[in-house]
Amino acid sequence: MKHNTLLPFYSEQETEAGCDEAGRGCLAGPVVAAAVILPKDFSHPFLNDSKQLSPKQRNQLRPVIEEAAIAWAVAMVNNEEIDQINILNASITAMHRAIDQLKIKPTSLLIDGNRFHKYKDLPHHCMIKGDGRFLSIAAASVLAKTVRDEYMTEMAQTYPRYNWEQNKGYPTKKHRLAIARYGITPLHRKTFRLLDEQLALNL
Repeated sequence: MKHNTLLPFYSEQETEAGCDEAGRGCLAGPVVAAAVILPKDFSHPFLNDSKQLSPKQRNQLRPVIEEAAIAWAVAMVNNEEIDQINILNASITAMHRAIDQLKIKPTSLLIDGNRFHKYKDLPHHCMIKGDGRFLSIAAASVLAKTVRDEYMTEMAQTYPRYNWEQNKGYPTKKHRLAIARYGITPLHRKTFRLLDEQLALNL
């Protein structure tokens, strides 16, 4: 893996919280967001966008980030709420809830992606592919992803037919076949297309 070239901050004068979420594209489970304020001098050789890291690397990074961060928080919006307010609003709501929990108030927010609803009076900056550009967003992506993966792995014990310990609720072929065979669980997002047409036609 190439050496980390992520930026330590967007503005040196601000106390920035990087925000990111995990689980937007899943068929089941919550969307999870994290907000992280890192020290300005924080660096780590393999902190990167969580999608570029192996599960082992993410799990190794999680305690490092939690220990080094000036403040961090993680929040969830469950599948029922996702169905009520839609996944975009749920993702932003989860970020707001994470920011709410920060023990130190940021003066600026760095948001992964291109959409956000203003949080109180704080200025925010939407960063396309921000988890591959800024350390604080990358750190938030690692926390959100590891917390969500852990939750879905636990839920796989309650609902063992859906292979969540492997797919974490994402739309894999095995996951969709299980939905076709066994129906949905209380954790499935009913407003999502849970079966693709091909699968539905072949049943």
